[in-house]
Parts: sequence; C-alpha cells; structure tokens
Amino acid sequence: MNIETFTEYCLAKKGVTESFPFGGDALVFKVMGKMFALTGMDETPCKANLKCDPEWAITLREEHEDIQPGYHMNKKHWNTINIEGTLSDAYVMKLIDHSYDLVISALSSKDKAILNQLED
Repeated sequence: MNIETFTEYCLAKKGVTESFPFGGDALVFKVMGKMFALTGMDETPCKANLKCDPEWAITLREEHEDIQPGYHMNKKHWNTINIEGTLSDAYVMKLIDHSYDLVISALSSKDKAILNQLED
C-alpha cells in the first residue's frame, strides 16, 4: 500500500480528520478528536502507527516481520506497520479498521451519538 491509498482509506472513514500536530512530517488521523493512525510523510519505506488490542498486537508482531511495537508510542497499545512491505493492502485496511474501531468503542456516549449523526 502506498501513502496515498493509506491516506484516502483513513479519510473515507466517518468523522475522520487529518492534521500535523507534531510537525510537518507526522500526519495524524483522528476520529472525534482521538488519534487512531499516524504516519511519517518523509519515511521510506512508509510506515504507520496503528492502535491495536494488546493481545492481538503481540500475535501480529510474532507472525509478521512488517509489524513491530509502536515507534514513539505506548508499545502495549500501538503497532508500527510497514505499509509498503509484505502485508497486502486488504490486511493493512483490516488493521486500520481495527484501530478505528478501538477508538470508536472507547468514545463517550455523547461522542458516539454525534458520530452516528454524521453523514458517511
């Protein structure tokens, strides 16, 4: 997967915004103000940090060379994914979906209601 596809896929999700809160090369994707993905714009190969269930994160790291503990993140809850590596686009999308869904599940009832009212 390339950075353009990664960005398009993240932005297509309901309620997602993008910003550069950590400087010009760190693109952050948030849903309802909560981060679910982060990628370095100048990094080769392109990598992204995605939130992950802690138990599944360990399994993923053991099974895939292109999945490592989250760089500069809480390594229990974040993985760094080489999105230009051996993982299929569909698999990377599955990991993005998982990260997004984890963040959604932790939102307050009020924020979930607001998100549900947004158009797709």
